[in-house]
Amino acid sequence: MNDAFNLIDGMIEKLGASSPLLVSVYKLLAAVLVALAAWLVLHLLIQSVDRRMKTTRFAEVGGRLALPARRIGMFAIILITGTYLIRVFRLGVVANVFYALILLLATRPLIAYVKIVMEFLEKNVADRTETKLDDIFFELMNRFAAVIIGLTSLVIALDILGINVMPFIAGAGIVGVAIGFAAKDTLSNLIAGILLIIDRPFEVGDRIEVWSAPSGSSSWGDVIDIGLRATKIRTTDNIIVIIPNNEIMMRDIVNYTITSSAIRVRVNIGVAYDTDVAKAKEAILSVAKCVNWVMDDPPPKVVVRNFGESSVDLQLRVWISDARKRMDTISEITDKVKSAFDAAGIEIPYPKRDITIIEKRAG
Repeated sequence: MNDAFNLIDGMIEKLGASSPLLVSVYKLLAAVLVALAAWLVLHLLIQSVDRRMKTTRFAEVGGRLALPARRIGMFAIILITGTYLIRVFRLGVVANVFYALILLLATRPLIAYVKIVMEFLEKNVADRTETKLDDIFFELMNRFAAVIIGLTSLVIALDILGINVMPFIAGAGIVGVAIGFAAKDTLSNLIAGILLIIDRPFEVGDRIEVWSAPSGSSSWGDVIDIGLRATKIRTTDNIIVIIPNNEIMMRDIVNYTITSSAIRVRVNIGVAYDTDVAKAKEAILSVAKCVNWVMDDPPPKVVVRNFGESSVDLQLRVWISDARKRMDTISEITDKVKSAFDAAGIEIPYPKRDITIIEKRAG
C-alpha cells in the first residue's frame, strides 16, 4: 500500500494542482479509494481462502478464523492509511495517540484469532500425543492468552504514548505483594487450580466422591468444570457443588472413572444361622447374573464375611461396566435377592432373643 500511496503522490504532482489545499483534498480522496480497494481485495482473498480451507483438514476452523482475520486486516489498512494521512496533513501531534488506539482496538480480534488457533492445535496435536505436557501447555495458554496479549498491548500502547511504564510495574509489584497477603486464600485457590490442571487427578466428566455434599443427599457426582478458583461437581441428585480448589488439593480424591468406567460393587446380605449357606450363595449368584450390566469376567463371587449376632454375613462382589450404575446395582440385586430368598425358603434374619423364665416356689 505504501507503493500505491507513493504512486498516487507522483500522479497528483503530475496533475499540476496549484493550490496546496486542492492537492491535500486529492490525496485524501485517493487514500480513501486505495483503502477501500485494499479492503475489497482483502475481503475477496479471505473468502477465497475460506472456501479452499473447507475442503481441507482445517475446515473446522476456517469459518471461525475469517471474522478475526477480516478485523485484523481492516485495522492494518486503517493503520497504513492513517499513517499516510498523518504525513500528508502533518498531524505528528496525534500520531502516537492514533497508533496506540489502533493497537488497543486490534487486541480483541487478535485474542480471538490466537484462541481459535490454540484450540485447533490442542485438538489436532495435543490429543494425538502420549505426553501430557503439551495438553497442559495448550490448556494454560487458552486460559491466559487473553490476559497475556491484553497486558502486552497495554504496555506497548503506553510506551508509544511516551508514558514510562517502569514506575507502574514497580508499583504493581508492591501492590501485588499487599494484595497477595490480603487475598491469600484466592491466590491459593488459583495456584491449586493450576496444579489441578497439571496433575489432573480428575477430568471433566469423571465421577468422584463429594465429601461436602448436603446432608442426606448423594455423596458423589460428575465433574462439569475445572476452574482456576473452584471446581463444579453435579451430584446424582442434580445438585451443583462448587468446591474451592485449595480444599480439593488438601483432601483425598476418590475417582471412580480415572482409568476405567468398570468398578467392583460389594453388596452385603445376611442369612439366618440355620440356612444352607451353599444354597444361599447359589441363589445370590443367579440373581447377579441376571443383571444386564454385571460383567461376566471377572465373574460374580459370594464370600462369608463374618458371623453376626443373628446372621451369617455374606457379601456379593460383582464387577459392573459403568461406575455410574453403582447404586442401581445395589438396589437391583437387593430387591431381587429378597424375591429369590422367599422362593427358595431362605430366611432373612432379624434379631432374636431367647427368654428363660425361672419360677421359684415358696418354701
